[in-house]
Amino acid sequence: MSDGRVLGMGGLFFRSSDPVALSAWYRDYLGVGPGCGDGAGQGGGEWFWFAQGGPMVFQPFEAGSDYFARDKSFMINLRVEGLDALVSRLGESEIVAERRAEWDSPETGRFARIHDPDGNAIELWEPPAA
Repeated sequence: MSDGRVLGMGGLFFRSSDPVALSAWYRDYLGVGPGCGDGAGQGGGEWFWFAQGGPMVFQPFEAGSDYFARDKSFMINLRVEGLDALVSRLGESEIVAERRAEWDSPETGRFARIHDPDGNAIELWEPPAA
């Protein structure tokens, strides 16, 4: 019998003026969303994506933080493998990735930032090698 604890994120829900097109963008460019698998043989379903298990940061920021746009109340952080290859592939589709040397460190990993068609910031995070 369960002790009544949280096991992980069950979803991320946000508004869009064109949710069908935005869902397709996430699926096509990032492999995220309904029907997408974890890359290790676990396929997704009609309503869900099987994310690969691993570390996840859950952290509120100060209201005045400039880490992401002040007019947005959230930023999506996606854990990735092969950040350079992903950034290159996105660039081929004219999706601009911002990189800053000060974002990267051996302790936390490497980062790039892109934006979806609705202007939501997406941080691509490649954790340090174990």
